[in-house]
Amino acid sequence: MTLRETVQRCTEAVERGELLEVGVVNAAKIVKMRNDRALHEAVTGCDVIVADGQSVVWASRVLRQPLPERVAGIDLFQALLRVAEEQGRSVYFLGARQDVLDAMIDRVRRQHPDLLIAGSHHGYYRDDEAPAIADGIKGSGADLLFLGMTSPKKEIFVATHGLRTGARVVHGVGGSFDVLAGVVRRAPRLWQRMGCEWLYRALQEPRRLGRRYLTTNVTFIGLVVREWARSTLPTRRGESN
Repeated sequence: MTLRETVQRCTEAVERGELLEVGVVNAAKIVKMRNDRALHEAVTGCDVIVADGQSVVWASRVLRQPLPERVAGIDLFQALLRVAEEQGRSVYFLGARQDVLDAMIDRVRRQHPDLLIAGSHHGYYRDDEAPAIADGIKGSGADLLFLGMTSPKKEIFVATHGLRTGARVVHGVGGSFDVLAGVVRRAPRLWQRMGCEWLYRALQEPRRLGRRYLTTNVTFIGLVVREWARSTLPTRRGESN
């Protein structure tokens, strides 16, 4: 779906009172899903999965199953905040360090003064605390839940406790809290269109992200090439016969 269609689908879920779990995939996550069964099941178990990375959109075209456009998690996040403010829906934020979470919420309040914020909780909790946090979210009455945590923690929380939270839309937004808090700068539009947002991010934290992004991107390209060959070679053999 397009960004607009995804927002509409989320809006309908809230109106109908049904749970809609939104998952996002990029090259790195797809590579990781191959060896992490829990992450694979958590992502594929989502009701809606969008292409957070431009490389996924390009791969879909190479494999002749084209996606209409990239739907970045942060763009969907901000679009849903606008809709929630307009429609009087309440939101809950779970994730990031407490100082980052506070800074993000402060900015969101300035951007969306009429937004109903049901509550928030930092993302540095123990696994055995997750059920209580989910109960707290349910008690807040939040319509939409946004998870600003890394993979696979956010996907596993959604798969394990999404229904328990009582939220109608559960969306894992990854590092979006850091961006809105001003801790991390988002790549300019040109970098995004070129599919180089990962490189811009890596340049900000080269020691932590540089090698990881390079390794996963090379692996992802190999996977796409292999899948392309698998889907085209039989056809070519048939043509030669």
